[in-house]
Amino acid sequence: MALKGNLRDFSVAQLFNLINLARKTGTLTLEGPDQAAWVSFREGKLIYAQLGSEDGTLTGVLAKAGKLTPRQAKLIKTHAPDKSDQELGLMLINAGYLSQKEILASIRQYVLDIVFQLFTWTDGYFRFDGDVLPPDDRITIRIDLENIIIEGSRRVQELEQLREEIPNLDMALDFVDRPGANIRDVNLNVEEWKVVSYINPKNTIRQIAKANKMSELQIRRIVYGLLQAGLVEIVRPEGMPLPPQAQRIQPLDRQEGASLVNRLIQRIRSL
Repeated sequence: MALKGNLRDFSVAQLFNLINLARKTGTLTLEGPDQAAWVSFREGKLIYAQLGSEDGTLTGVLAKAGKLTPRQAKLIKTHAPDKSDQELGLMLINAGYLSQKEILASIRQYVLDIVFQLFTWTDGYFRFDGDVLPPDDRITIRIDLENIIIEGSRRVQELEQLREEIPNLDMALDFVDRPGANIRDVNLNVEEWKVVSYINPKNTIRQIAKANKMSELQIRRIVYGLLQAGLVEIVRPEGMPLPPQAQRIQPLDRQEGASLVNRLIQRIRSL
């Protein structure tokens, strides 16, 4: 009988800990609000992961890792569509294009990126099937779960802190009039520049994340860094209506406002 339940009752960290302690073999299926994921284990070791409809073939993994250019990946899919991942890996190694170490390192990073993203899932369902493993033609790896659980839990805590700093991803970003640093003098990485290129009061933070295929943790990290650098500010997206309570507040006229300020100053002086 498969183990199944709700992620609100049993976190991904707890599931991984159970699989590690019981040395389970099988596949954990996670169904979130927007997509599904599959993570496979052998005797309590992480061996494989797939996220939604993302291209998890060796060609897709190597392209994402920058080991293949988009053009090279397209050529491989066109001219070697029937090659399994294992056959393609051997072909690349024999051609001297990549080493076995580089291929395994790319697969390892791809799997870890998916798994760490799953740790932040708090809504959805899970199911563990002990008789389900990855397709035979996929290249699997073996990674101990102890350090993954520790790092995944740390990232969950980091996300909770960032949610306090940036509570609403449906707000937009705009460059400040007088930035604390010149944008040209700031050393931004590739991911940060991708976000900067979309900064506009018309684009919400959530839309920027979706356009760049970034996780919630990734976009919050980058936005928080830009805010701390004094380069951007959070603004209401263009076209977003004011909340009802804001619409009921009537601004003071200039004379009334000046009178109020004078009374406040006098009150302070009398203290």
